[in-house]
Amino acid sequence: MCSENHAEQAQIIIRRRLCSPSFIFSIFSDSPNSNYRNYVYIPLSHYYADPLASLYFSSHHFTFSKLKYIVSSSVTEACNNSVLLLGPRGCGKNAVLELVLEDLSKEHPDLISVIRLNGLLHSDDSCALKEIARQLCIEHQLLFSKMASSDDNTQFLVSMLQECGFAHKTIIFVLNEFDRFAQGKQRLLYSLLDAMQSVTSQAVVIGVSCRLMTSDEYAVYKVEPPFDLDADQLLEKRIRSRFSHRKLVFLPLSPDDLHRLLEHILLLPTDASLPHDYVAAFNAKLLHILADEKFKGLIDVLSYPDSTVCDLSRFLFSAVCRMDSNPGFLSLENFKAALPSVQRQPKMGGLNDCSVLELYILVCMKRLEVKELELCNFNSIMKEYKSIHDTFQTSDYYAWNVCLRAFEHLLQRGLISFEDNRGHLQSSEFRPVKLLISWQELQQGLKSHLCCPVLLHKLMDRGN
Repeated sequence: MCSENHAEQAQIIIRRRLCSPSFIFSIFSDSPNSNYRNYVYIPLSHYYADPLASLYFSSHHFTFSKLKYIVSSSVTEACNNSVLLLGPRGCGKNAVLELVLEDLSKEHPDLISVIRLNGLLHSDDSCALKEIARQLCIEHQLLFSKMASSDDNTQFLVSMLQECGFAHKTIIFVLNEFDRFAQGKQRLLYSLLDAMQSVTSQAVVIGVSCRLMTSDEYAVYKVEPPFDLDADQLLEKRIRSRFSHRKLVFLPLSPDDLHRLLEHILLLPTDASLPHDYVAAFNAKLLHILADEKFKGLIDVLSYPDSTVCDLSRFLFSAVCRMDSNPGFLSLENFKAALPSVQRQPKMGGLNDCSVLELYILVCMKRLEVKELELCNFNSIMKEYKSIHDTFQTSDYYAWNVCLRAFEHLLQRGLISFEDNRGHLQSSEFRPVKLLISWQELQQGLKSHLCCPVLLHKLMDRGN
């Protein structure tokens, strides 16, 4: 009975941590201030020669330091700044930003005012200016007029920036879904950045977006693009000239950072109300699991499609909920059972309905990916298909026109797609194609398929 109570308390402690983004990302806020002083910003005049001059690819650890330095310099040096936080949803952009604002509010009380807008709610320029005026009135205890026009709110914004500048108070504008504000006439961004050109103003504009740069720009830094558009490239020329072009890109966690994060979340504190012997045994068993190669394999499978901290938190929460109360410790089986419940498998239904020939085509495409061929189209797939038939003398060999119909059926199902839309006039068998499912999804789909030939499992194992 006592061990059950200890297990229940341990579950409460860990689940409370997993529900608190500020706790999860607090591990990345302990970097020394000297880190961000080693980075040199390229002058704005050099930007058009090198569009990525002021772009940083960094881990959460260094992003916290650099973001804090950018914002704190506006407070301490009375200057204006602007920066973009870019990364996929769930990677921790807003959580790191909140940690920075919390730290600066403690270091500079009464010198920071935060205005928050969301592009999903305030993409209309008039609505956004009215919301800014409303929040400024609440912050400074002024009377807000709902009947004020857009021009009145713009003038009020300029006046407040000047007054706060005279009082050495920094206004921080946080624009979530920044790319939504970069559409249409972009009057809000122009009014905001133009007002910041005044010598007396003291403000920071922080844009948060999940739209990243183009594939060609990623190729310069040899980073695979999770997205194919950049929020900064949507800005008009008049606004670009007023924007600092600093971008902080949130990359997936490195193996070392991921291990530190797991220990930070799952290890029980020694100063908790739990007995010292139980805490020591719990932490010892947990460290043994984290060092197990099977557990590392689970994390690799989880992080293959997208390694965001949000998905990791859901996975850990599900594993903790499965913890057995009798021994009172986490086990490897808890994590194994939690993985299927959090994995997104939108393509599994389509794989289960595929014919044997369509499975052959998918396996051939995956084998061509492993061989790193520059061009993958229907003709190259057929050559690989014929090579498998000649090598293993399979009975599953179909005519060219039958294979083409199966290939087009896979396109309709969304399991494969053309590389681009520029070849409409070109025959489908010559157009480059790509797989839309991962290695793990294909392997799991073959295992669950009732009519999958044994040869395909062997081919997948060999390729892996």
